[in-house]
Amino acid sequence: MDSIDEVMGELPLPPYVTAEDVGFAVRALTVHAAEPWPDGPRCRNDHAPHPCRLHRWGRRVLDQRGLTDRQVQQLITEHQAPHR
Repeated sequence: MDSIDEVMGELPLPPYVTAEDVGFAVRALTVHAAEPWPDGPRCRNDHAPHPCRLHRWGRRVLDQRGLTDRQVQQLITEHQAPHR
């Protein structure tokens, strides 16, 4: 856990998860994905140890929505697909 995590704690979840929250959560997972570093995986965006606060928040939102790992992966794939 990064020192900022120790000070700030986890980001709060919305009281109920809307479709808009799902979109924000998927974006958090894609923007704050892991990338390899010599000392272990780090967040691609903020270089905090992975999973960073925003990645964890996104995952918790999607878990609260009741999505399976397969459904989450499908949303990430759709998010990363080129838009026409």
